[in-house]
Amino acid sequence: MVKCPRCGFENATSSIYCDNCGYILTSSINNAGKKSNRKRWNVGIAKKIVIVLGIIVIALLLFSFIYNNSQPTHNDTLNVIYDDGSQHQSSTYPFKAVIKYDGNWYAKMGNPNYLVEKSGSGEKTYSLDCAAWDDVQIQAQRYGGTGELQIQLLRNGKVVAENSTTDGTDSVSIFFDS
Repeated sequence: MVKCPRCGFENATSSIYCDNCGYILTSSINNAGKKSNRKRWNVGIAKKIVIVLGIIVIALLLFSFIYNNSQPTHNDTLNVIYDDGSQHQSSTYPFKAVIKYDGNWYAKMGNPNYLVEKSGSGEKTYSLDCAAWDDVQIQAQRYGGTGELQIQLLRNGKVVAENSTTDGTDSVSIFFDS
C-alpha cells in the first residue's frame, strides 16, 4: 500500500495516481523502494525542429560575420606587393590618363574589357578604375580642327606610355600590358 502524501489515502502499490485526490504517486513509489530507470525530457517534435533550425541560423550568422570581417577591403585589394615583400599604397588606382588637345575630343579608356567613354576639350586628367596588374588601354579621337592630340598613361604619377597624332590621322591609342 502506498500512502498519498497530499491527502493520506491508502492506495494500491501499483497505483500511479491517488484514487482519492488524483495526486501523482510515482515519487512516493520511488521512495517506497521501486526504482524508475527512465527520466524523460518531454519535448515535442515541433520544439526539436525549432531548436535545430535556431542552431543552424546562429551558425550561418556566425559564419557570415567571420567571413565578411576576414575579407580585405576594396582598397587593400588594389595595393601592390613587390617581390621583396614591400607594399606600395601611394594610390588606390595607380593609373591616370591625360588627354591634351586644343579642340574637342572623344576617348575610351581603362581596362580593355571595361572601357569608359569620355569627351571634352583642352587638357583633362582621369583616374582609371584599373588595378596595378590590369592591362590598360586608351583610344582618343579629335573632332574637327587641326593640331596635335596627345595622350599619356601615368602609373603612380610617372609617364609609362604616350602617343600623339600625326598630320594624317585623327585618332591615337595606347595599349599598356602590365
